Amino acid sequence: MAADKKLGQEEFARRVESALGDNIVSLVLFGSAARGTHVEGRSDINLLLIVQDASVAALHAATPVVAEWARGGQPPPLIFSEAEWRASTDVFPIEIEDMRDAHRVLAGRDPLDGVVTTRNHLRFELEHEVRGKVLRLRTEYAAAAADGKTLGRLLVHSAGTFFVLFRAVLRLTGGVPPADHDALVRETAAAAGLDASVFEWVLAALDGKKPPELAAYDPIAGRYVDAMEQLADFVDGMEA
Repeated sequence: MAADKKLGQEEFARRVESALGDNIVSLVLFGSAARGTHVEGRSDINLLLIVQDASVAALHAATPVVAEWARGGQPPPLIFSEAEWRASTDVFPIEIEDMRDAHRVLAGRDPLDGVVTTRNHLRFELEHEVRGKVLRLRTEYAAAAADGKTLGRLLVHSAGTFFVLFRAVLRLTGGVPPADHDALVRETAAAAGLDASVFEWVLAALDGKKPPELAAYDPIAGRYVDAMEQLADFVDGMEA
């Protein structure tokens, strides 16, 4: 059974706030559920928890409700101390700007108020992340290529991660990332010189349209991997 049927976001927020008391600073919903692209049974419900004291002892009071949330199939919230969060703008600018675009405060105050990232930090993290994600994609493709169903799962599961990077590319090229996946792909492809048609299969799968199953060594998957490598090359050539 899905976590939001066992323990909904609002109930989770109420119980965490009650357990942590004055220690809680913010509890924020972000990701697809905040952006309006959440797919029931497929997408995670992503939460950010910021506390004054993130020590093990200070978090003990909230561990039962966090454990119940995780048992329902959702990832535990990301947990930062307030000091760590304020110091993270140079380490996680992509994630911070993604949250700024789409988030909902469930408890406490808005943690994005007063938090500023820089273009240099965003560019540096994007280059690091896209190269790492392409390396992982290439590795996983090598293991999955001989099985069409596994290839299909790889494309679908990797797309969400790359869409985060697509949004960062658009921010750096002066665009405003759209929430809609089709528009996001079109605008990123135009900005980075990619062939948007490469992503038609995965977009159809994400939209629940059930495209034809991929075959072993399917060229659709191969073009997808190639396009992500082209994206990495584009990011490498961007000015800081």
